[in-house]
Amino acid sequence: MLTLSLRADLGVVISASHNPYQDNGIKLFGPDGYKLSDDEEAANEALMAGDMLDTKLAPTEALGRAKRLEDAPGRYIEFVKQTFPRGLRLEGLKIVVDCAHGAAYRVAPAVFYELGADVIPIGVDPDGTNINQLCGATDTTMMREQVVLSGADIGIALDGDADRMIVADETAAILDGDQIMALFAARWAAQGRLAQDTLVATVMSNLGLENFLESKDLHLKRTAVGDRHVVAEMRSGGYNLGGEQSGHIVMTDYGTTGDGLAAGLQFLAAMIETGEPASALARSFDTVPQMLKNVRFGEGQDPLGAASVQSAISAAEAAVQGRGRILIRKSGTEPLIRVMAECDDDGLLSQVIDGIVAEITSVTAA
Repeated sequence: MLTLSLRADLGVVISASHNPYQDNGIKLFGPDGYKLSDDEEAANEALMAGDMLDTKLAPTEALGRAKRLEDAPGRYIEFVKQTFPRGLRLEGLKIVVDCAHGAAYRVAPAVFYELGADVIPIGVDPDGTNINQLCGATDTTMMREQVVLSGADIGIALDGDADRMIVADETAAILDGDQIMALFAARWAAQGRLAQDTLVATVMSNLGLENFLESKDLHLKRTAVGDRHVVAEMRSGGYNLGGEQSGHIVMTDYGTTGDGLAAGLQFLAAMIETGEPASALARSFDTVPQMLKNVRFGEGQDPLGAASVQSAISAAEAAVQGRGRILIRKSGTEPLIRVMAECDDDGLLSQVIDGIVAEITSVTAA
């Protein structure tokens, strides 16, 4: 938002996203407000790996000046409030908001308070090392406990950089990104707002979401895992709603990236406009049983290239045909093969997962 607002050439974010502070890295945003593409990032990394430090750095006297934008939080607060329907207020709602000791620790409670809610903020004491630690969107225990203790209407958990959010309803049951996207897609379609009647999600989204959308004559476009792939598909196809099961919700009517606070406001707007509690709103579909197992492999190994593993995968796909699906992929950050399956039969689900895992394990141990 600020990169666009300031007409900057580049936006730089230091973030570990939903991970511990030791994993801090750099996110780069172009002048259009979107993350740089994979190709652009690869080109930057190649430049840094070369002789840039010796030959391409500007001399000290040519450097510009760093200026602190004192009103940046206020600018964002006003921006995100504009995503909330005019005329609506949050009076009468008690909201627990878990800010994960992260970027939104001040602005998120302020936004809900300014819109009239009774706000119970947690995860708002950052010390530089406790970000995402036993809190936030990846560990909702504290939020759920606080919802019960306070009798709150809803809990909203953000991650460290606040680009994803997870909801706890008034019973402290968790609603993930799939359920949230289903709610938004159905509402937007009914309002004539869902571009091309299509939602964009990743291959990890539950088959139940796909079945639900089909029942509403809506479409699902699947992408590789990662919000950048979701955004790329949305931009190329002209879609305006997408996200991930993990809680990234991208709404290009409002911004260029996932925004947990904006998504939370959309959920709250649905509660107010329908008069329904959170528990009734986001139970759009029954999830198809899903199982995920990881198999570690050694350096230089390529277990997915083994004929026996491919045979096991083909057999599993045949076994669940018409009843589920199989997804096998390498982790992008660790030496792991992720084996995911969905099936309407729990016994068959365990059988096909265990068969694939056993074959991959056998190959890696050889």
